[in-house]
Amino acid sequence: MNYNSVKLEKGMYGVRGKNFTQVLEDLDPSAGYKNSAFNGLDAYQRQLKRFGIKVSGPYSDSVSKFFSTTDSSALFPEFVSRAVKAGMEEFTALSAITASTTNADSPDYRSFNTVDSGESPAQEGAALPELNVKTKSNLVQMKKHGRLLSASYEAVKFQRLDLFAVILRRIGQNIARAQMQDAVNVLLNGDGNGNAPEEIGAAGAALAFEDLLALWSSFDDYDMTAILAAPATVMEIAALDEFLNPLNRVNLLEGGKLGEFAGTTGVFKSAYVPEGTVIGLDSGCALEKVECGGLAIDYDKLIDRQLERAGITSTAGFARIFDGAVKILTI
Repeated sequence: MNYNSVKLEKGMYGVRGKNFTQVLEDLDPSAGYKNSAFNGLDAYQRQLKRFGIKVSGPYSDSVSKFFSTTDSSALFPEFVSRAVKAGMEEFTALSAITASTTNADSPDYRSFNTVDSGESPAQEGAALPELNVKTKSNLVQMKKHGRLLSASYEAVKFQRLDLFAVILRRIGQNIARAQMQDAVNVLLNGDGNGNAPEEIGAAGAALAFEDLLALWSSFDDYDMTAILAAPATVMEIAALDEFLNPLNRVNLLEGGKLGEFAGTTGVFKSAYVPEGTVIGLDSGCALEKVECGGLAIDYDKLIDRQLERAGITSTAGFARIFDGAVKILTI
């Protein structure tokens, strides 16, 4: 156990293909702490213990505690990164509609296209149908979203870390919302490879339960496991007689989504979906999220206490996986 002797420095953030915690784990593996008081902590959390930095709770330390020593200051960017990522994860609608996340080394990422030639034959000895997998013609469109953390060290050094983490989580939530807009655009229009989804028109001028059933029944080879719609359209769905039960109302008010409908995991709201449009999708087959470089933070500025205009960004894009896994209902 050598967590007390690990030398912390800026360069640990610049190791290609590894984040700060992974570099720490190489120097101080968690496997060596199974039968100790540090069991269950990762290498970064052990460093917080080493320097006595409490990052959460009503008695959390102030930001200045990270800068007590040169070594401990190197831990601050990872604190920022973890808080921002926690905020991104709190935006659950995006993860609910994403089937897979790919970490790409370059923004020049090309996803694949899949074409299924048919169902398995009923007769013994007949040829099996093919599932053709080909590289798509166009690259995944990557976009960078983030915030500039603009605050003087003097303004935040006495701020409690628990409260400062709330601000950082908000940055993560804003990044996730921006990525949600990109994801909705790909669901509605395709990813630039000629794969706009099939549209189904509503039977009347107003949304009816039969329209949702028609959307659900249009999924022949996939299961409609999620519905995405504008807040006003979600309220129209909630007002349908078929959804008027106490459990659905509680789910909507407390969780931001309706309960199950025809096997779906829920009806999610998003302001990026046009009113009068309902997106049905098989969340396990429809959408690939492609991240380039993970969460990028100006770690050198944070370590040197130059918080003014320290960038926190995430570069990501979305691609369709199976074209038939997304259908659109228009009202």
